[in-house]
Amino acid sequence: MRAVFLDRDGTIGGTGGGMHPDEFTLYDFSPQSIKSLNQSGLKVFLFTNKTRVGRGYFSEEQLLNGFERIKSELKSHSAFLDDIFYCPHKPDDGCTCQKPRIGLLMEAQRKYNLRLEQCYIVGDTGSSDMIAANTAGARKVLVKTGWGMNSLTTHRHTWEGVQPDFIAEDLVGAVNWIVNDFKEDKKVISND
Repeated sequence: MRAVFLDRDGTIGGTGGGMHPDEFTLYDFSPQSIKSLNQSGLKVFLFTNKTRVGRGYFSEEQLLNGFERIKSELKSHSAFLDDIFYCPHKPDDGCTCQKPRIGLLMEAQRKYNLRLEQCYIVGDTGSSDMIAANTAGARKVLVKTGWGMNSLTTHRHTWEGVQPDFIAEDLVGAVNWIVNDFKEDKKVISND
């Protein structure tokens, strides 16, 4: 089983910051991009840090309601998420799930029998998304939306030594690269 893990804020919508679920909206291009992943045969997971739950900015119930709105909007475009993995803890809670730690990825690996080195992680933040992908051995795709440009410039030192496998303008470019890469891998496997 192979999958694509998508960060929420700055990757599929929002501004890059931990937006309140009631204020979060998908980018116009996200539903079709996610639908393309659905049609490719890859599982599609949302994976996101939500430290603002732990810090009391909004409740876990509000977060879950926000996830339901995302799923409903995707459904109206014939797109879907296979699952959602999130960390609700405060930064200093010492949990194993908060990116850049890989607890969320390990949970998905167990649940779906994944080979993480054959999965893709798409995010806008080098110091969390790309480091988590690197630690897990997954393929790293950085988008320039959200905090992506700052990750590549002002904050590049926070994830020095980690190189994305691909840098995309947005989710559309990321998905095009992933679908092509996945097709190439399938060709190689079928020729072996």
